Amino acid sequence: MDVKTAETRLAARLTRDGLEQAGDMAWATAWLEACGYGGFTLMAEALTDDRRSIELVRDALGMDLQDVSCAFLTPAIMREVTSNGRVFLRNVRHGLFLLPFAVRANIGLGCPVDPSFAIGGERLKNPYAEKLAEAEAKGLEIGDAAWSLIGQD
Repeated sequence: MDVKTAETRLAARLTRDGLEQAGDMAWATAWLEACGYGGFTLMAEALTDDRRSIELVRDALGMDLQDVSCAFLTPAIMREVTSNGRVFLRNVRHGLFLLPFAVRANIGLGCPVDPSFAIGGERLKNPYAEKLAEAEAKGLEIGDAAWSLIGQD
């Protein structure tokens, strides 16, 4: 499936679910898939969660994401970081969703598979450009199980 079709269909699903920033979430999902991170599998898993939002509050240790999926929180996290600078995150779920946004914003990102990592700083190059170009040219192979969980035909 081509990248844009997958992204558009997922955005429609997320919009039907009433999620703000559906377009950005779908873009990040397709971006992760294109880079080999299984974005659609992660999003399908996140869509089964009961909680999809929290109030983002900084405390002495950084920001507690309370195990709510970054598939839903990342646009708000990025707005918060842009306004207030680097932050240490804890109790992170699906932290890989921060990666495409950090690359797009050209900021540094700590290890997104670690349950605790910092976001902020400056990124000097885009290490994913080649993978994204290849996905644009060849399309995405999205597993049937993930695609069916997202509710597409």
